[in-house]
Amino acid sequence: MTLNPERASLRVLALGAYLKNRACLIDSDNLYWSPMHGDLKDPKACQALSDSVEHLIDISTGPLDLIVHDMHPDFYSTVLAQKISASQAIDCIAVQHHHAHIGAVMAEYGLSGSVLGLALDGAGWGEDQTIWGGEMLLVDGANCKRLGHLARLALPGGDAGALEPWRMAVSALLAAGRGDEILSRLGRRISSERIEMVRSMLVNGVNAPLTSSAGRWFDVAAALLGLCDVQAYDAQAAQLLEGAAQKWLSKYPITHKECESKVIDDRNPNNVNRLRVRAIITEDLTLDLAPLLDALLTRDQRIVESEVDVGRKAAEFHLNLVSGLVEWVIKALNRNPGIKRVCLSGGCFHNKILKTRLKDALEAIQLEVYLPRDDKELTLGVGERSLQSKHVLANKGLGKELVGCGDAGIALGQAWVGVQYLTHSQTAI
Repeated sequence: MTLNPERASLRVLALGAYLKNRACLIDSDNLYWSPMHGDLKDPKACQALSDSVEHLIDISTGPLDLIVHDMHPDFYSTVLAQKISASQAIDCIAVQHHHAHIGAVMAEYGLSGSVLGLALDGAGWGEDQTIWGGEMLLVDGANCKRLGHLARLALPGGDAGALEPWRMAVSALLAAGRGDEILSRLGRRISSERIEMVRSMLVNGVNAPLTSSAGRWFDVAAALLGLCDVQAYDAQAAQLLEGAAQKWLSKYPITHKECESKVIDDRNPNNVNRLRVRAIITEDLTLDLAPLLDALLTRDQRIVESEVDVGRKAAEFHLNLVSGLVEWVIKALNRNPGIKRVCLSGGCFHNKILKTRLKDALEAIQLEVYLPRDDKELTLGVGERSLQSKHVLANKGLGKELVGCGDAGIALGQAWVGVQYLTHSQTAI
């Protein structure tokens, strides 16, 4: 697939994500990055984005062909994009967050045609106006079809639910029909009054939006294992869970094949030969991780688990999750024959256990697996053209120009989708 010669000098400006925001400009064969601006909840970050956008427009070799922004209608980046579009008569489109995640991987490797995209992260505004974050996508340029998603959990308190993993543990236990265990499992660390407040939110559906976020399941596991109830920094719960799992796996290595086939022996906490807990995959390709709770919870709710027990269960959570994801991918590909390429992206893939084991397992069944590179300079492509990646403003400390799996690379995916939109019959997205 090549660019239409009449469009050889396309100029597409993308305004990036809400978190870890930075913008980029594709101008013919060049890709220009802004500095990192931070999260757009900060007025200073919003002003920095405005300044960067003005500079990117100034250095463009001609009028912009397209401005691309996130699908969320209220983000500052969306409002800014629409304002510039109206004032300068430039076409403007929205691209869904997870479509952009997969688009960034396709741009990085110069992929064209259809791929299966697995996007796992904390949150992104979905086409149905709910919070997405565990998505199985079929991506072909500007076209993106949602094939499946993780089963939704309620997010009690909205943003507070993402900041306080214990809330997600309450949500998961209640959804699994284990509400009578909430106080005994969490009450040693969280007051009964706060637990009851969150339970009431969930039961009455007040300030408890649904989310398919994969990141929130890492929070559930971390809270139920007593590793993190309130996060002091972004992704703390997930990092602590991964750390506990990695420490155990370093002592008791277990392969994916062993995870699939061995027998549980609950009497020996050091026994690595444990049968995986099977996630549920419904007919509509919803992946329900609720069964993974059983492997996380002790039978006696009064027991404070040892470090070995916690590490083992953290490891099992990772291994069981990988197995569920592999089965999910296989079912999706069976319904979409001929596709052999799988792109993985989203902030959850900062997790090395998830990233390496899922990649290895998918490659073992003869799939081509693509992940954002995190150890080398970018070589980008749009169709068969290479893009030269450049800084446009002073940006101390950014280091190598990497896209990565997190939201800092979203702008590239947005811009790439924009190029596909312009060069292939302006297919609606």
